[in-house]
Amino acid sequence: MTSTNTENTEAPIRVRIAPSPTGDPHVGTAYMGLLNLIYARQRNGKFVLRIEDTDRTRFVPTSEQMIFDSLHWLGLTWDEGPDVGGPFGPYRQSERTEIYRQHADILLANGTAYRCFCTPDELEAVRKQQLAAKLPPRYPGICRRLTPDQIATNEAAGKPYTIRLAVPPHGSDLTSSTTFRDELRGSITFEHGNVDDQVLIKSDGFPTYHLANVVDDHLMQITDVIRAEEWISSTPKHVLLYKAFGWQIPRFWHMPLLRNIDKSKISKRKNPVSLIYYRDSGYLPEAIINFLGLMGGGMPADFAGPDGVIEKFTLDEMVANFVFTDIRVGGPVFDLAKLKWLNGEYLRKLAPEDFFLAVRNRVFGDDYLRNIAALMQTRIETLTQFGDLTSFFFSDNVLPPADVWLPKKRTPEETLAFAQEQLAVLEAADWTHENLEPALKKLGEEKQWSVKENFMLLRAIITGSATSPPLLESMIVFGKARSLDRMRRFLEAQKKQANSKK
Repeated sequence: MTSTNTENTEAPIRVRIAPSPTGDPHVGTAYMGLLNLIYARQRNGKFVLRIEDTDRTRFVPTSEQMIFDSLHWLGLTWDEGPDVGGPFGPYRQSERTEIYRQHADILLANGTAYRCFCTPDELEAVRKQQLAAKLPPRYPGICRRLTPDQIATNEAAGKPYTIRLAVPPHGSDLTSSTTFRDELRGSITFEHGNVDDQVLIKSDGFPTYHLANVVDDHLMQITDVIRAEEWISSTPKHVLLYKAFGWQIPRFWHMPLLRNIDKSKISKRKNPVSLIYYRDSGYLPEAIINFLGLMGGGMPADFAGPDGVIEKFTLDEMVANFVFTDIRVGGPVFDLAKLKWLNGEYLRKLAPEDFFLAVRNRVFGDDYLRNIAALMQTRIETLTQFGDLTSFFFSDNVLPPADVWLPKKRTPEETLAFAQEQLAVLEAADWTHENLEPALKKLGEEKQWSVKENFMLLRAIITGSATSPPLLESMIVFGKARSLDRMRRFLEAQKKQANSKK
């Protein structure tokens, strides 16, 4: 089946972002949000925020509000969404499950989808066989061959099933490939031999991204899908779904992925990716937005704002000057050094009173100081000791020397390996004392580290000292994003130090 985009120039422009509430809001969400907002504002269109919360195994209850708060902090606003409403709601996918089931029934009825009764164990056995044969793991279409009587028998027996997309060429009038147009790359063709029979409805009744995404984009009248290039390989499945429903295909714009300095995909291992981290670390929202606007090349290279600084511009200036067709498909580098320079430019341009208020609100905010003070009141004898014992709360770089972080009976190698395990535990934990303490103690028991060694190492990494206010309470006040970043920077610094000695 060959399919290309047909632009409907008369349709009002509608774009969307669809973040998942699975943790801290990601800088990539802000990047896509910025691009979608610019595109909509340039064309008098609508910008929609939709919450994709059907993955209940990774769902974090507090994450949705953090998405709203962090995007608003950056100055990004949407015309429709769960918090503001709109004519195409509901805007949470978990509230639209019946819609997806109805549309899956349409596909079952027209033969473009089928029920799959394979168990997880059966699928895992097939996967292992394929890997052993050096074949790409994919579903071999076992249940496509079931007869109506076999399907009825399985259903009568109450066997759980998923619903899968029936990828051509098995249909009678379909060819063996799908072609779609990417507005930045031109025509892209995928052979169907490389497209899996994707699950559309999971056995728990919830849709996968692929079905929910296509159904929602159509029902919400999205004209342009502006998303990261990692979704290119999924687009043929989406095109097949549009065709299966008989719907018009939107325009696709796949934006280049943000990259680390070494050109790898941006990740929390090498760069802070949490918007909460940047907010709490004293970056100005204007600097973040400006920095993200530099990614990809949509702004003129020599553009300067009113103060004459090249590459410094406002959101309004982006809306006025950004050219989407000038975006380079090579991955833009998320260079923290450049972001810090840009943030410094914005800080220096603040009026003295505004700078004071920024420092006062972000670094010495009342709530932050109040929580720190509660930890210190029983530990000091004069008020001036407050600064001595709490400096790590206000410092950006805290790197303890080896005599602080290395336990006496441990080698550097095993200690750093355990610190990496601590990081993994903390990444997965809810940020409360009730959750952190047992999770860390369980790790210590599994790895045969005493409680003293375990918490001494963590204290050294977080505070840079062998002594501090209560550790876990301090980490809760300091915040998850900054605590995890501090651990990652410690591990990266030790890795660089070890490599320099080789």
